Amino acid sequence: MTDYLADVQKYDGSADEAVVNKIVRHLGIALRNKDSSLVSASDPKELERVKEKWCEKKLGVSGAEADAAIAATATAMADDRSKSRVTFYYLVAKNLGKLQTL
Repeated sequence: MTDYLADVQKYDGSADEAVVNKIVRHLGIALRNKDSSLVSASDPKELERVKEKWCEKKLGVSGAEADAAIAATATAMADDRSKSRVTFYYLVAKNLGKLQTL
């Protein structure tokens, strides 16, 4: 758990551990597999999946607003070759102002 929090804190030093824990619980079994625990920001299908499953279904945000948050997160994490799904989802939620609703 501390690994997820430490990774999120690289991008948000004041990250709330409780929020990170909620994202980890939401992702559950997906985090057990190396491939599914990472986000490929260069794969349009992957980004569409993030938009549909995370932005729309969990956060209630769709359309251009969701696209902009995903693009901003991908840009912020551009130097990180292995983009943690937990960190990516956290930053998308933060960009949408939805951390408090998790």
